Amino acid sequence: MAAFLLGAVLLIVQPQIVPSRPAINSNAETSAQSVQRELLKKTSQKNDFKENIHSNGSCQQLPQTIIIGVRKGGTRALLEMLSLHPDIAAAESEVHFFDWEDHYRNGLQWYINQMPFSYPHQITVEKTPAYFTSPKVPERVYNMNQSMRLLLILRDPSERVLSDYTQVFYNHMQKHKPYPSIEQFLIKNGELNLDYKAINRSLYYIHMQNWLKYFPLDHIHIVDGDKLIKDPFPEIEKVERFLKLSPQINASNFYFNKTKGFYCLRDSGRERCLHESKGRAHPQVDAWLLQKLQEYFHEPNKKFFKLVGRTFDWHTFVAS
Repeated sequence: MAAFLLGAVLLIVQPQIVPSRPAINSNAETSAQSVQRELLKKTSQKNDFKENIHSNGSCQQLPQTIIIGVRKGGTRALLEMLSLHPDIAAAESEVHFFDWEDHYRNGLQWYINQMPFSYPHQITVEKTPAYFTSPKVPERVYNMNQSMRLLLILRDPSERVLSDYTQVFYNHMQKHKPYPSIEQFLIKNGELNLDYKAINRSLYYIHMQNWLKYFPLDHIHIVDGDKLIKDPFPEIEKVERFLKLSPQINASNFYFNKTKGFYCLRDSGRERCLHESKGRAHPQVDAWLLQKLQEYFHEPNKKFFKLVGRTFDWHTFVAS
């Protein structure tokens, strides 16, 4: 009978990409998996959720770590670099579970089905950069897992605004659609346009306050996105320590690609770089406008530094 039931379970499991590492005893249930099972029972109307378990001992489980943002802060680079570690299992796509209502209504069973197969000793990670700036997300993540460890990668707020515009600009160009100049977004009636969403996304202290209502600061590791671009290894070392991973990633995993102008990855003899959409040149912005942008972020940056007890080398201009 046990063999028949096992066969039935395997038949209903949809094909997924599974880890190639040797199987681990499936009876070895981690505390995270135990919490996951209880949570799924509570959120399942009939307690009939399905655990997608593979014959090699791997299974799909809720993430123990989420990269919450920020948009155009370097989240893809961070995820790719972190994935060099053998104890990391990363979701390939941005899931948008907590910020998109259509996805959130699907429940945790849907969410877990978006996760990669992983072994009990691995940490499952997903990234959705919009989480950081979405007001509802912190409480929703907290309700799922109060001990969640969060990764937040930030860069110079002014540079992030320019990068935000650049992404949307190129998306329109690829579709052969016209798109206004960045000046048209940044300036309104001769003043900085504070209604521009890209500016709001760079007001880090506002969004961070929302997260700190639910998670202590020691559960949120802030990666310096500007340093990650220039010298990735020290930043990734800090992430390993935060996630309590054994030190597996080393300096030889990174090499500078002179043609692309940024660091690429080397893993088991294979070399790979981020998508060509990464590292695009920003539009030329008049010096007075860039100065105005940097001046605007000066006070919000100071508030953020005080909030997190740490400073960052971000360009600021203080009017005399």
